[in-house]
Amino acid sequence: MKKYCIDSLRSLFVRCLVAATVSVSVVSHAQLSIDIIGVGSQQIPVVVAPFAGADKESQLVASVIEADLNRSGVIKTLASAGLARLTEPNADSYSQWSGRGADAAVVGGVQAIANGQFSVSFRLLDVPKRAQLTGFVYTVTSNDLRATAHLIADAIYEKLTGDKGVFSTRIAYVAKSPGRFQLVVADSDGANATTIVSSVEPIISPAWSPDGARLAYVSFEGRKPSVYVQNTLTGERRLLINAPGNQSAPAWSPNGARIVFASSQAGGTQLYVADANGSNVRRLTNSGAIDTAPNWSPDGRIYFMSDRGGSPQIYRIAPEGGNAERVTFEGSYNANPRISPDGKSMVFVRREGGREALAVQDFASRQVQVLTSGPVDESPSFAPNGKLIVYASIYNGRGVLAAVSADGRVKQRLAASGSDVREPAWGPIPR
Repeated sequence: MKKYCIDSLRSLFVRCLVAATVSVSVVSHAQLSIDIIGVGSQQIPVVVAPFAGADKESQLVASVIEADLNRSGVIKTLASAGLARLTEPNADSYSQWSGRGADAAVVGGVQAIANGQFSVSFRLLDVPKRAQLTGFVYTVTSNDLRATAHLIADAIYEKLTGDKGVFSTRIAYVAKSPGRFQLVVADSDGANATTIVSSVEPIISPAWSPDGARLAYVSFEGRKPSVYVQNTLTGERRLLINAPGNQSAPAWSPNGARIVFASSQAGGTQLYVADANGSNVRRLTNSGAIDTAPNWSPDGRIYFMSDRGGSPQIYRIAPEGGNAERVTFEGSYNANPRISPDGKSMVFVRREGGREALAVQDFASRQVQVLTSGPVDESPSFAPNGKLIVYASIYNGRGVLAAVSADGRVKQRLAASGSDVREPAWGPIPR
């Protein structure tokens, strides 16, 4: 098995200096809980055996791995009660796993070592072939046990499906409680929720930089929508553009060097592009209509919504400007495009019959598939592997987040006790 020493797996959120109406808190009351409400048509049966070693720590690691795999919607974890705690397989264990219908098994352990650290090991085993598929050993502190479990789940998911795992990623979202808006960053499973900005004025449209170190977002402090950029590692926060009018809807270029945003600084709402530090601002569109909600594609083009044709539709344009090309033609309202990580499709909001639902369009075939049923589904954001889409929805009269797979089969609901949660943004895979 491969061995790694991990000094710090979790990003550290440092206090930041902010405007008078904005404060920072390192505690969040908007931690997400996740309910699985739909799974894939075919699931890989996997058993996660109880981990050996330090009791509390081994239970934590095994439970996080099992929960992650279940959330994928394409892996089904089997009952592990009564199974032996093993770090290596034996003939009896293979027979037990096979008897429970497992195609794969996960064994491992957590052992206390010197200086308050732990050795975390795991093996992923092919049950029918009685062979090891992968395995690692990590040396970590107690604070990094949960993050290590996410890394293990990512390795298992990738080996079994061929796709990158996203359990080690983070999600940003806005939580609204009476008289307060919070910009929250949490692990992909809702744990370790941390409020990085808190304000009495609305906060919307968070967007991750490609390196995962910065968040751009819109704050209404001073009753004027403006784009801010905040470093999630150092806490440094600054106003991106100091210009007349309203600035909104920021999105990063694929290399993180530029930001596109909507602005009314010259009158009507149009698209502008600036360097990531706010310099070299230039106007991108000049349509006389409302151009907004831009999103950068991996190939460098910018997709956005505009009513230049009479109703809200989706267009794309080169980052240098020029003629915009219409992309959507079905329906009278298509908005808020988000491009898949491979650049082959986009998810967007479609309004029909008074209901707003998510739809995905394949660029090659132009085929459109409606993924959700509404009544108000909005603010979609792709997971960095392109397999899941997180979005804002309504459940029992309250704002919640939800997730749906790109084929519409896997469905999850993410709610926070005591808060309406909106405006999700799925962060990149850590580098």
